[in-house]
Amino acid sequence: MGAEVTNTGAPGRRRGRRIDLRRLGRAALSGSGARGRLPDAIDHVAKVHRAHHPGADLDILHRAYVLAESSHRGQTRKSGEPYITHPLAVTLILAELGAETTTLTASLLHDTVEDTEVTLDQVGEAFGEEVRFLVDGVTKLEKVDYGAAAEPETFRKMLVATGNDVRVMSIKLADRLHNMRTLGVMRPEKQARIAKVTRDVLIPLAERLGVQALKTELEDLVFAILHPDEYARTRDLVLAHAGRPDPLEATAARVRAILREADITAEVLVRRRHFVSVHRVRIKRGELTGSDLGRLLVLVAEDADCYGVLGELHTCFTPFISEFKDFIAAPKFNLYQSLHTAVAGEDGQAAEVLIRTHRMHRVAEAGVVALGNPYAAPDAPDAPDGERVDPTRPGWLSRLLEWQRATPDPDTFWTSLRDDLAQDREVTVFRADGGTIGLPAGSSCVDAAYAQYGDGAHHCIGARVNGRLAALGTVLRDGDTLHLLMSPDSASGPSPEWREHARTPAARIAIDRWLAAHPAPEPAADGPPAAPPAPGPPRSAPRAASPARGPVAVVTGAAGEGERAAVSVRLAGCCTPVPPDEVTGFAVRGGTVTVHRAPCPVVDRMVTSGRQPVEVRWRSPDGTGGGDYRVTLRAESFSRPHLLADLTEAIAAEGVAVISAAVEPPYEQRVRHTYTLQLADPGRLPELMRAMRRVPGVYDVERAGRALTAPL
Repeated sequence: MGAEVTNTGAPGRRRGRRIDLRRLGRAALSGSGARGRLPDAIDHVAKVHRAHHPGADLDILHRAYVLAESSHRGQTRKSGEPYITHPLAVTLILAELGAETTTLTASLLHDTVEDTEVTLDQVGEAFGEEVRFLVDGVTKLEKVDYGAAAEPETFRKMLVATGNDVRVMSIKLADRLHNMRTLGVMRPEKQARIAKVTRDVLIPLAERLGVQALKTELEDLVFAILHPDEYARTRDLVLAHAGRPDPLEATAARVRAILREADITAEVLVRRRHFVSVHRVRIKRGELTGSDLGRLLVLVAEDADCYGVLGELHTCFTPFISEFKDFIAAPKFNLYQSLHTAVAGEDGQAAEVLIRTHRMHRVAEAGVVALGNPYAAPDAPDAPDGERVDPTRPGWLSRLLEWQRATPDPDTFWTSLRDDLAQDREVTVFRADGGTIGLPAGSSCVDAAYAQYGDGAHHCIGARVNGRLAALGTVLRDGDTLHLLMSPDSASGPSPEWREHARTPAARIAIDRWLAAHPAPEPAADGPPAAPPAPGPPRSAPRAASPARGPVAVVTGAAGEGERAAVSVRLAGCCTPVPPDEVTGFAVRGGTVTVHRAPCPVVDRMVTSGRQPVEVRWRSPDGTGGGDYRVTLRAESFSRPHLLADLTEAIAAEGVAVISAAVEPPYEQRVRHTYTLQLADPGRLPELMRAMRRVPGVYDVERAGRALTAPL
């Protein structure tokens, strides 16, 4: 916006000085033609706008242009053009997308507060609060006030404003598109810097708002600046095919004939791919054919006609079933709807086909811009045909706004924003209570927990995905059903390993904040190093001021010699000993002593093979036995539906975290479940085992460490 403005004989911006808007208006109108007629410079914008909104009142556009031209008079762009050409170009871009009058008014004025002496209050007085809000939303914060943080804080301000009215971001995207079109006058290093921000932030935002017309052109402009060699190669490839017969045209002609015969009124177009799309297809498929350089677009009147077209195409052509996608029944998170398919064309190559209604096409091209004024009543002239979708707060934007509030540091916000926007797909997960959670693709159960419960997710101790117990690091897929298991212990919290499973900024920021407020205590100075925490589970123990997290088994010397120093001790995973189990140890490679429960079958094998046991005993770091303890239990049960779910619920009700679970195949109507659990107090182990035995169908629960037999 204001980055390209230079002043020629015009005074610089001075805050707080009020200017006479009527005087500027009279100056702008002089020489503009007959009274009541739009100035020639905006006449084309008005014609385009009337094509989308025949009943639009152009008076407000007339007044906005008068103010914009007057206030920018004397200013030029880096190219030497009068600065007014920029807001006019931005307004024309939005008019071509079908933006309503209020958006166009704000786009004409979007740089006046930033680069001239016009104030926000004056904009509000002359054009109303909506226009004032939009202009304020796209006005940059000044470097004199924010220094290096000006850019990230400007985007933060803009996103918050977009959360209340998505038209703010529509104006910003159009503004960036025109600036990218004219970026050639900038120094190469500045071109690259602007292109990178456009790639990392603006293009993903255009995708999320569904404004494909702006997104695709921005992608090509960024491609040309950041990857000039690949851009030139792709351009030459497209030009090389330009003089050849187009196989898609022949396929389109056949499709038109088929649909006429089926009495389906449709418009069939050949839609050329933009350069970045061609580049991606070339990387995916290697050598390209003429059919790869475009797609067929079929436009119909009604939703039912889309499926009628699909049926005719799959009947009369050979379809590639793997390419079929139904985004009408399940629209994308950015409002996009279409049927996607591919059929064998006239040359035998795959011809991709997009099928949508005219209304769907408007939304696919213009996204939220096509939805008009988010505050207009559904029957207002600006409302689109068909059922209205309120774009004011898309799900992804709500999530973004939630975590940005917890990120006061500009650098962290900027990094988190780019990471969040780098996720180019979204999945929908169904909650056990019937609701849904929208998440970026690649999100885990940890991300879902924080999306659903906010900071309450600190107390999550497990999850069931599609009815089966799953680790909290499990990556969720579109359509999964998720049931999060919560601990009743309000002192429980996430382990550092959760940070590795978190993909969304909201989850990472919440986990980091909790871990910073609850630092892990230092290990005891005279004891062996604590075993590393298990991945995934939360730390269920209260954060007492103990010198170590968990139990310590120490190696003792001969009678009267005390404890041996500097010996590494490891608790055996086969029998998972916990206090007050009777234990014994065996030295293994590297001088480590592995500690087993006395009844463990491994102990007998070690002794039989001639290994000498090492005497060990329990020592609690703080004298209380507090810490995190891992134990493995086996539940012997009669096989029945929902047994795993009921057992998991019983464990969760005791405030115990599930590390892992395994279910053996049923044998004679009996089944064995093996759980590795983490609990804060080993004294509660008998109570936990009793709770598991109370589950219907469970006839025995025992500690691991006995010889395994088939269920009896």
